[in-house]
Order: sequence, then structure tokens, then C-alpha cells
Amino acid sequence: MSRIRRTRGGYRLRLPASERELLRALPAQLRDLLETGDPALERLFPPAYPDDPERDREYRDLARADLIDGRRSALDIVEETIDADHLDEEQLEAWMRSLNDLRLVLGTRLGITEETADHAEKEPFALYLYLGWLLEQIVEALAGE
Repeated sequence: MSRIRRTRGGYRLRLPASERELLRALPAQLRDLLETGDPALERLFPPAYPDDPERDREYRDLARADLIDGRRSALDIVEETIDADHLDEEQLEAWMRSLNDLRLVLGTRLGITEETADHAEKEPFALYLYLGWLLEQIVEALAGE
């Protein structure tokens, strides 16, 4: 059953209470992690200039705060709308950005690569798969499918 559908006035969000509870705690966890130098954030902030460490450091110094602020804003929207049944496009795009960030961080923590994804047996892998499934539904709804 699709959890997200395009409607005339935006997007219908049909998440069972158990899924909303699961998602409710995740934005705060990611927000807290954004304040650290945790290596799990590496995929959220890949090097802009991988072959030039000095330029990359300059870019990070200039852009990282703005990138973090954008992520925080998206997380705020998810928290504000976690119990909503309808979202507008801006809200759904914030959900998409936040779920993607959560999935990237979790995948990094789990050490998931294309080679290991089929063999992961850790319990958090189910959350990783769920976030990917929900993200796919958001993309399909935004694309109008």
C-alpha cells in the first residue's frame, strides 16, 4: 500500500501510527549528530574538491554552516508535520531531503555498500530498507506517478 499519494491539493500522507512513532525520533537524532564531527556524516558532506585539500577546506569553511542550516530546516518541517495527513510540495521535499540524509547516515554507520547490502543482517538494516522504501514513494509522488 502506498503511503504517499499526489492529490489535487498536495500530497496525502498515510502512515500508520507505528511508522509515525518510528520516524518521530529520527530528526532529533540527526540534528544532534549534525553538531558533531561524526564520520557517519561524511556522505552528507562529501568533498567538493577531493584532489585539492586546501580548496576543499576553504569550501567547507564557507558552505558547511549553510548546508547544516538547510538540513536543520528540513528536519524542523518533518517534526512539525509528522502527524499531518496532507503535505504541500515544499513539506514533502523536506521529508525527502531528511529521509535521504537519515538513510545515508545509517548506511554509513552500517557500512552498507552495493556489495554488502544484500548480506547485511543487522537489525538497523530494516530501518535502512524502510527509509529507502518511503523515499522511493516520495520520489514517485513528486514525479506524479
